[in-house]
Amino acid sequence: MTEPRASIQGAAEPRATAQPSASAGSWQTIPSPRARRIAEISILLVMFSWGSNVVAVKAVIADVPPILFAFCRFGLAFVVLLAILKWREGSVGLPRRDVVPMLLLGLTGFGIYQDLWASALGQTTAANSALITAATPVSTMLLCAVVGTDTLSRAKLAGSMIALSGAVGVVVATHGIGFTGASLGDLMTLAATLCWAVYVAYGTPILARHSPLRMSTWAIGFGALGMLPFAVLQAPSFQPSNVHAGTVALFLFCALVPAALANVIVFESVKVLGPSRTMLFQFLVPAFAVGMAALFLSEAIVLGQLVGGAVIVLGILVARSRRVDRLLSAV
Repeated sequence: MTEPRASIQGAAEPRATAQPSASAGSWQTIPSPRARRIAEISILLVMFSWGSNVVAVKAVIADVPPILFAFCRFGLAFVVLLAILKWREGSVGLPRRDVVPMLLLGLTGFGIYQDLWASALGQTTAANSALITAATPVSTMLLCAVVGTDTLSRAKLAGSMIALSGAVGVVVATHGIGFTGASLGDLMTLAATLCWAVYVAYGTPILARHSPLRMSTWAIGFGALGMLPFAVLQAPSFQPSNVHAGTVALFLFCALVPAALANVIVFESVKVLGPSRTMLFQFLVPAFAVGMAALFLSEAIVLGQLVGGAVIVLGILVARSRRVDRLLSAV
């Protein structure tokens, strides 16, 4: 197994012991309390960056074709991560047996996902996109249980339902009830969320052989390769005169933080918390996006958004509670 030389905080830390279960091949972790706290704080910061990313991407694709932007963004992330991988682990290659699986995971979790999601942003309403994306942790949890890469406890299921209701509340309070706008964009967004669920569920076992840094680097690289043909098609519509200093700053943020750094941290957390519990935090993305939109786009925050955010946090606490799991199992 290839292990990172240091924790996500940059210094040696106690790490979780991760091993496949003897039953059904499920992925189980035995984290130390400190490793678990670090993982949860780290994934919380990732979700904040992803919430900010929604606002940033919305601003950039007003000036740059969406898939061309996504290709440049993840292409830069790949180059940066490749350099960090060489520095930290001394090599950048993949064993021959893992090239095809990583190619398929990268094309699914980044290539197809970004092709669909970035394009859908211009073809559906913000309410529809946020509501559909909020269901991603549920689909990830169910798929992980089906393929045997994680267990589906009653606490996780109950917590996910509570958090999903909170995410729906945030969206409803912001945009109202009902699906409006282009149905094609809605379907594209749904397909994108399923791609991400496949990436997390099927990518988890590969962590037994590679570090999160190596896995994320090559998944992003192969994903960028999948964006290339569509980026080439969109290139003629790009107007360089639309690019200004703010566009460049947002591009660098989107490439280096939500794309490069965040995706490494996600699988660092998966190693400690498991895929289902890690992705439960994704329910926070709509709430963070609403907050960032209020801060930078002067959109008002209403009481329903605050209540919905509190319900999301409650759902995450329920899902991570072993006491709740014992109580529900006894029912």
